Amino acid sequence: MKRIKQFLFILVMGGILFSCVPARQYQNLEARADENQKKYEELKDANRLLTESNVELEGKFEVLEDKYKRAEADFEENADRLLASKAQLKRCEENQENLLEQLAKQQKGSARETKVLLDQIHKTQDNLNLREDEVMKLEQDLKRRIKKMDALQSELGRRDKRLLELEKALAKKDEAVLALKNKVMNALTGFDKKGLSISNRNGKVYVSMDEKLLFKSGSYTVDVRGAQALKQLAQVLSANKDINIVIEGHTDNVPYKGSGDLKDNWDLSVKRATSIVRILSLNKGINPQRMTVAGRSKYLPIDSNTTVSGRSKNRRTEIILTPKLDELFQILGQ
Repeated sequence: MKRIKQFLFILVMGGILFSCVPARQYQNLEARADENQKKYEELKDANRLLTESNVELEGKFEVLEDKYKRAEADFEENADRLLASKAQLKRCEENQENLLEQLAKQQKGSARETKVLLDQIHKTQDNLNLREDEVMKLEQDLKRRIKKMDALQSELGRRDKRLLELEKALAKKDEAVLALKNKVMNALTGFDKKGLSISNRNGKVYVSMDEKLLFKSGSYTVDVRGAQALKQLAQVLSANKDINIVIEGHTDNVPYKGSGDLKDNWDLSVKRATSIVRILSLNKGINPQRMTVAGRSKYLPIDSNTTVSGRSKNRRTEIILTPKLDELFQILGQ
């Protein structure tokens, strides 16, 4: 039975290796690659928008908190002024009463002294009226400031609640990324020193596979060892259905010198990414709508192309795993 499976596998791989891709199908693949690239860029923009929105929200929160503190200081200052005005008003009333008492005592005195006292009373009354008006204005202003402070405090509470929701969603996403990385590492144990590395950057898990693990030089046919690693990875992706998958093919800057349908490094990088997505698609638990294929050619090197080791690192395929951001987008849209 094992020999029959091996024979069937050799027939399938031989058919893939030596079959020609019709021009129309190749053009469709190119169109899908462009569309998937666009989706990938949109995902990058969404992630950047998420980061910028978080920074902007924190900035607005600090500005609002500063306004609240200034309003609170103004409230305390006006409250002190109100108390001082009331005290002065009370002193004016006491002075008026004293003047009235003096007037009563001086009623039998000279008309001149009486007039002076009356003038003083009138001035005191005018001053009293001004103080009363000032106290009334201060009380009205104080009520407006209290109302404004209540509104600011309410807005501050809403901002704080929204910020907490966003922080919780971000923490949840980070936890999901870390958990996914651990699952992938456990699934691919034994390949870590054979041209495979796993890392998490910018909220994503990157599974990077060197050319030597997957392909022969200039080929886009996945060898047996690479296919086994991809099948083990597919089991993890099948069990985690809320993960989006992007497969990127990368080359060095050495011009492609092969023959057939491939013209250059662009074609080679796309074909390699497509070969990998076909293997992942064999697992029925992975919805094809979750996967995006992109060929990046030589334009995203991770090392110098001036050395042999650097070019070897640049000839890689990256499988980028991203948790869905529906919850974060919902918070940002509120």
